[in-house]
Amino acid sequence: MKIKAIYPGTFDPLTNGHADLVQRAARMFDTVIVGVAANPSKQPLFSLTERVTLAQQAFAGISNVSVIGFSGLLAKFAEDQSAQVLIRGVRAVADFEYEFQLASMNRQLNPALDSIFMTPSEKNTFISSTLVKEVCRHGGNVSSFVPAHVELALKTKLNL
Repeated sequence: MKIKAIYPGTFDPLTNGHADLVQRAARMFDTVIVGVAANPSKQPLFSLTERVTLAQQAFAGISNVSVIGFSGLLAKFAEDQSAQVLIRGVRAVADFEYEFQLASMNRQLNPALDSIFMTPSEKNTFISSTLVKEVCRHGGNVSSFVPAHVELALKTKLNL
């Protein structure tokens, strides 16, 4: 049986923590879809098209990873993609509580979808897209937190 997994997120911006999880998931599943959520309620810095493009560039060398932008319910997107597994990154206990609620809701909406939780490598546990944007906005060095092309896109977007 071929197992298709979705790793959803806003990815605003994509971080090394995200990339780490995708690379590891690509070794575990036949297909990994990076589902870039439109998520306008988060007021993303980058447009959906920009975030999809940055993710595509990051994973261009991994043959079983694709990147697809989506809006609406994740459970419906997973169903449309015929995915059986939902990958969620968990950095801390606080993340787990929220992610556990999401997993339960997604299971109610799409009973064929199982959620798995992955922890980032230790060097990435403190990285979040929000912190990366804040550090970059104030002129801090984010080169060890995001891929080089994402750092350039951030600096360009923030006029730095």
